[in-house]
Amino acid sequence: MSPVIEHVPVGALQPYARNTRTHSKRQIAQIARSIERFGFTNPVLVDDDLMIIAGHGRVEAAKRLGLTRVPILRLSHLGEAEKRAYILADNRLAVAPYAATS
Repeated sequence: MSPVIEHVPVGALQPYARNTRTHSKRQIAQIARSIERFGFTNPVLVDDDLMIIAGHGRVEAAKRLGLTRVPILRLSHLGEAEKRAYILADNRLAVAPYAATS
């Protein structure tokens, strides 16, 4: 079965409490400008309880822009250990290019 993009209220999404990656105000502003220019092209990845697996920065940018709904993709097939592993891998991938240029 193919994944289905849904649109849910921003307020329904729950941040991952142990998320180690944070975004600066500058990064949130950059994400917001990208959403304004290109649209919301990358859905927020969530579990069945609407806990954010990937996309915390996009959600914060959406709030800054006053968006009431955002696109999501549910990763229902992931178990708890797989969710944690995905979150860690996603955070490392997002940071890796910056670490190489410092």
